[in-house]
Amino acid sequence: MDFHCHLDLYPNAREVYKEACRRNSFTWLVTTSPKAFAATSRALEPSTNVLITPGLHPEIAYERSHELDLLLEQIVTSPAVGEVGLDGSSRFKATYDVQRKIFSAVVAQCANLGGRVLSIHSRQAVKDVLTELSLHPQFGTAVLHWFSGTASELKAAEAKGCWFSVGPAMFNSMSGRALAAKLPRDRVIPESDGPFAQMDKTPVMPWCMPITAQLLADAWDISFTDAHLTLERNSLKMLDILR
Repeated sequence: MDFHCHLDLYPNAREVYKEACRRNSFTWLVTTSPKAFAATSRALEPSTNVLITPGLHPEIAYERSHELDLLLEQIVTSPAVGEVGLDGSSRFKATYDVQRKIFSAVVAQCANLGGRVLSIHSRQAVKDVLTELSLHPQFGTAVLHWFSGTASELKAAEAKGCWFSVGPAMFNSMSGRALAAKLPRDRVIPESDGPFAQMDKTPVMPWCMPITAQLLADAWDISFTDAHLTLERNSLKMLDILR
């Protein structure tokens, strides 16, 4: 399973999509903009084990801010939203106010609709992400993808009931490995974040769950079997929430 993948953005997207449908029992295809969601939904043949969701990535929030109303409309008929969130890194600091306006509107819409599952980008913005979620407590369920905050921010996110999607690329850094070891084991689900995430200069593929399980097994000091079973169990719980 894969709970955060940009399947539509691989160079050979149609082939990767078909292979993901064959290999994975579930793949969450997150999109980067409302228009991309619409185009991807038209271009790819529907599959019962692939969920395509509308999103507006914070890295392109400024350029695509005029698509916010379309995103809010799309959320009405989708059980989940992604990729959305905030990016407080220096590269995108200039657009932070626009990012926050968009993310606030998305969270509010999810709350108004009775709750959705959100796949959330929170690079150097965990505190503000949690603040926006707290303002709308009926928003649903937050999945923080590729979490890169501090240990104290991790505790705060855990206290808010957040889930965490983790892929092999998180283990490329020492800080990522340290955070992975501290994640709440009952709320960790697998992701690839491909094709953006890479290992050995190669895009991570949507069927990377066994690799993630081995890396988590090492971080948690448990067997591969136990780590894999934990991911499977958590994934089934998340699928129940998505339904």
